[in-house]
Amino acid sequence: MSTPPFAPRFKGNPALLPVVSAPPALDAAALAGKGVPKSGDMMRKERLDGLGLAVLLGVTLLFAVNQIVIKLANQGFQPVFFAGARSTLAIAFVGGWLWYRGLMDRVKWADLGPGLAIGTVFAVEFLGLFLALDLTTVGRAALILNSMPVWIAVLAHFFLPGERATPIKAAGLAIVFTGTAWAILSKTTVGTPSLLGDFCALIGAWGWAGTAFLARKTRLSRAGPEAQLFWMVLVSAPLLLLAAPLFGPLIRDVQPVDYFWLLFQAAAVVAGGFISWLWLFSVYPASTVASFSGLTPIFAILLGRIIFNEPLSPSLIGAATLVSGGIILINRRA
Repeated sequence: MSTPPFAPRFKGNPALLPVVSAPPALDAAALAGKGVPKSGDMMRKERLDGLGLAVLLGVTLLFAVNQIVIKLANQGFQPVFFAGARSTLAIAFVGGWLWYRGLMDRVKWADLGPGLAIGTVFAVEFLGLFLALDLTTVGRAALILNSMPVWIAVLAHFFLPGERATPIKAAGLAIVFTGTAWAILSKTTVGTPSLLGDFCALIGAWGWAGTAFLARKTRLSRAGPEAQLFWMVLVSAPLLLLAAPLFGPLIRDVQPVDYFWLLFQAAAVVAGGFISWLWLFSVYPASTVASFSGLTPIFAILLGRIIFNEPLSPSLIGAATLVSGGIILINRRA
């Protein structure tokens, strides 16, 4: 497969590039003896509390910035190779975190089966997302990717005890689905939308829901989010790197800043953001956590407009409104 064309390297005002810190409330000091039990030891909660809300907001903003970073770094690295290199570096960061926290014993041979499964789904998720951000706009990719609450809520309804969809939640899911379909089917004469890119983003959404579901449903739920993530990066790294040559040359117009983006991806996004995300799923109701992911496309659409001058078309705004409104309904308690 030939490498798709990509936009010229960003030449705007460097001050407009995003600068953020890792998600709050999950640093080593907070988790080690300051009132927050180790991952996997914390009791599940039925409602979102202040800590959960703070972490959710931080993670959703980080994930929006993540999509900007991916599109920038795709100009230097081929997308699938970039995803594989990120997972490879993340093995060291996540493994180091497990060692520092004394959690290495939670990575067990007995978990090999579900570990291989969740790592494979993780690889598919990010193969889809990284290709999507190479083929279409940040706003469209983010909006479609964040249809994830629909897919996890459907899985939770049928397979996770105590998380059946209420009539209000079902209406919210239908609205989110409608908004996602509108985004995919909409046409625009500006920007770089792509039906193939939209489909890749949808694959990413399915993969995202799949990893969240496997983290809850399989025996990995007892291992804790750090061990779950270790399996994800450990398995996805070789899979993505082996698949990368099928998508064209591994190196494009690489610049020094692209190596920084690679390090940022592995350390801040994977080791910081994903551990936080999986921790949220281990403590709070899956559908509630997933519903807040709807903030990410809003942040991403705005950042895409600011940094890449992506269009804010009526169809995109309408689709985002439907997705956001549906997410409010999903998060309401009956």
